[in-house]
Amino acid sequence: MKDDECVELLKWMLPMLELRWAGFRRPHKQVCKRLGRRLAELGFEHAEDYRQYLTVHPEEWNAADSLCTVTISRFYRDRGVFEYLGSTVLPQLGARALEAGRPRLLAWSAGCSSGEEPYTLALVWEFQVRDRLRGIELKILGTDVDDDLLRRAHEACYPPGCLKDLPEDWRTAAFEKTATGYRLKGNYRARVEFRKHDIRDEPPTGPFDIVLCRNLAFTYFDHGLQLATAQRLRDALIEGGALVLGRHEVLPPEVTEFSAWSTGHKVYASSLTIRAA
Repeated sequence: MKDDECVELLKWMLPMLELRWAGFRRPHKQVCKRLGRRLAELGFEHAEDYRQYLTVHPEEWNAADSLCTVTISRFYRDRGVFEYLGSTVLPQLGARALEAGRPRLLAWSAGCSSGEEPYTLALVWEFQVRDRLRGIELKILGTDVDDDLLRRAHEACYPPGCLKDLPEDWRTAAFEKTATGYRLKGNYRARVEFRKHDIRDEPPTGPFDIVLCRNLAFTYFDHGLQLATAQRLRDALIEGGALVLGRHEVLPPEVTEFSAWSTGHKVYASSLTIRAA
């Protein structure tokens, strides 16, 4: 299947799945590779063959939906965001929890891929926050729809390129060398739990102090699905909890239940009672 064929197929398919082409424009080749393999499995040569197949076999839309995911992740992706979480957001949330007599912060990494994001949050807590907030701990839930990605997250083994943005002393302290790369040490893995979950469904049991939904819903979902997702994320957060989006993402203008904590770092609060940066 040629690239231009795949692009036209995606432009037709994505609205049916409540997804938008604008989000897939740059990483579409990743999706096209999966679609190409699916066409080969079905014995098709051209995108039009698959389009007709979807029309006749509506059950195939479930398979098509699973192919339209983008898995680009690495540790400490968008360094400034994690630095801000460690210097400002997590300490403020932790202090608030201590004042309320709560011994634990709960974090949710939605669309966690193979674990880089929730594990990065665990490292930020360990190396930037924990010593400043004695008496409170951080528990992190990472969720994704892809069983293979979740398996890799549990294994916590990564090629060197996934760690290139991490501070060198963090990498040295937290990882052990393997034959093919690095594995996160067990004491850092223990802070993170993984579970299969689709962000389009009801959120996991919370409420959460912080939710990271980066480069997912507000990149790939269409407008209506973004609004529904924003409401679910708000329901999953405590009052005054933090929502973290991707660097190029914005909340739809109709969403009024969040206020900007830091527009530069794309951190939003679920109430107005915050100290803005």
